Amino acid sequence: MSDEFFYLSFLFGFYATTVVTYFAFGCGLTWVNDRNPERKIQKGRGSGKRRKAEIRQSLASMFSACLPVTIGLYAQQKGWALAPWAFNWWAAVPLFILCMFLYDTWFYFMHRLLHTKWLYPLHALHHKTVAPTIWSTYSEDVLDNFLLQGFSAVIVFVVPFPPAILIGQRVFEHFNGMFGHCGFEYFASSTARYPSPMLCTTFHDQHHSGFRYNYGNYFSFWDRVLGTVSPDYDQRVKKTEEEVPRLTFRLTAPPPEAQEKPV
Repeated sequence: MSDEFFYLSFLFGFYATTVVTYFAFGCGLTWVNDRNPERKIQKGRGSGKRRKAEIRQSLASMFSACLPVTIGLYAQQKGWALAPWAFNWWAAVPLFILCMFLYDTWFYFMHRLLHTKWLYPLHALHHKTVAPTIWSTYSEDVLDNFLLQGFSAVIVFVVPFPPAILIGQRVFEHFNGMFGHCGFEYFASSTARYPSPMLCTTFHDQHHSGFRYNYGNYFSFWDRVLGTVSPDYDQRVKKTEEEVPRLTFRLTAPPPEAQEKPV
């Protein structure tokens, strides 16, 4: 089997897995969301009107999200990139954290570029959704998504991450992105606000509703250093901690009168 055939098979297999988990996880989390309306972040704002269009666009842009990691792995295999470090379980956690930080750095600055007047036309489609839903995670221009996910195709020429770390980071990013766009808050805690660099769903939700804040993906580090974190992010997280009841798994959704009506 040629290297080209192997990596094309990997690409389409990875894409198929991404699509299957997008629908499976999306349906599962939507079921939970419907039973916890009090956790909706942008209460009173409808968020399902563009669902069909978001899903159609996501099927295309998910492919461009899978492409960079395949390019990076192929470059390693061909010897064009740095020879990857041997994978050791004892080193997996620190390497994964390093990969997350470097990806978050890439994402932050690329995201800022996509908000400039020169590149925003590529990014505008994603911001048509003001109140994100899990279905809008990949609803973006295919080139926009390729640029944001292009980290894996570039980092192999700078840091010799093992393939397992690159693949693991992409898988983690897939589910992290879906949680980040789900529109419901499940992770508000002291670990998601200052002085912790970690985030919760409110962070990216505020980026969609406020537009000029919160460009990071995994961490608030660059936003805090460069002054682009939303002024009320930490307060919103703390308020959610204190006011939203514990998560429940109701078998049926609350009656319509107990739920927020979209506008």
